[in-house]
Amino acid sequence: MEFDLENEKIQLEKDGQTVECDILFTFDSEDTMKSYIGYTDHSIASNGRKNIYVSSFDPFQPVLKLEDITDEKELQMIGEVLTKFDEESKYK
Repeated sequence: MEFDLENEKIQLEKDGQTVECDILFTFDSEDTMKSYIGYTDHSIASNGRKNIYVSSFDPFQPVLKLEDITDEKELQMIGEVLTKFDEESKYK
């Protein structure tokens, strides 16, 4: 996996292939003391909207590793961030 925060790109392994994704946003949470990254591979969901993924990561590690989010409180907080991101993107 490669992060290129400057050019807003991330490369992931998905089904044995390298997929380049665009980084949409990053944010830190004081509540969880974690950093998060939102990204898309530009695939389209069944509802016709672009798939957006969010993972946590530790920006201080020499090799950045995405972590799945499984905690209900974290998922709820991220849902709120995604809703805000969606609302703000309508006005750009």
